[in-house]
Amino acid sequence: MKNRALTALLIAVLALPALAQTSAAPSPDQSQNQAQAQSTSSQPAAVTTESATGKPLQPPAREGFWGRMNPWARKKYVQRQVDPIRDRNNELDELTAANSKMIKDVDSRAQQGIQLASAKATEADQHAIDAGNKAQAAQQTATQANTRLSNVEQVVGNLDQYKATNQTEIRFRPGQSVLSKNAKAALDELAVPLKSQRGYIIEVQGFSSGRGQTAIAASQKMADSVVRYLVLNHEIPVYRIYVVGMGNAPVSADEAKTVKRTSGGRVEISLLKNDLEQLSASSTPAAAPQQ
Repeated sequence: MKNRALTALLIAVLALPALAQTSAAPSPDQSQNQAQAQSTSSQPAAVTTESATGKPLQPPAREGFWGRMNPWARKKYVQRQVDPIRDRNNELDELTAANSKMIKDVDSRAQQGIQLASAKATEADQHAIDAGNKAQAAQQTATQANTRLSNVEQVVGNLDQYKATNQTEIRFRPGQSVLSKNAKAALDELAVPLKSQRGYIIEVQGFSSGRGQTAIAASQKMADSVVRYLVLNHEIPVYRIYVVGMGNAPVSADEAKTVKRTSGGRVEISLLKNDLEQLSASSTPAAAPQQ
């Protein structure tokens, strides 16, 4: 009896390893799937941006007695299982770097566009300011031209209107026509300022005592001596001098009742001016202010 129990125990001990080996051995289908997975994982994975879908990796299905990961698996086997995860991480890093680069490029182009637009706006503002300054200068020029035109019209309208500005009287002794020293000094005072002036005439009227043509001739002779002095000594143009020998006539018809006839010789010199000198002064452009 004891021998039979001992024999059964020995057979059970010998059959236990065989049973464990049978249950741990993979089926032919499982062996084929594992071989395909190993051959696929052994090939280098191509890194493309299309494979990076952003979806999480599917957990591996359990296969065999120990599942997909054998606790006594070798290092190479573990590395083959981790390689797809590492490749996916590399792809995500490349996508992140590419997106960052694209964002930087877009930001750089946007900054350049903003700077260019700001420069164009500043240039447009400067052009607008220049245009405004030119328009203001043109308006000022037009106003000056209009004012000058009004002055010219006024001067032209009054061109033959002369006004007396200075009068000098030269006295002569009876029967003489020679200029005295005081007479020459008075004529010099009258003629010296006329060298740089325009728009003037000189009216010379001679008066003499006596009657008839004798008095007129004497007065003409005295007036001629005055004209001769102005032309020769001060270069007064002859066309600006008007000479009249009045004889013993009164100064004017209005004063004929109060003015007595001249007892000696005298010459009245009247300086008459129109607005031509004023026009010449207004036509001279003003000096531009220094900046």
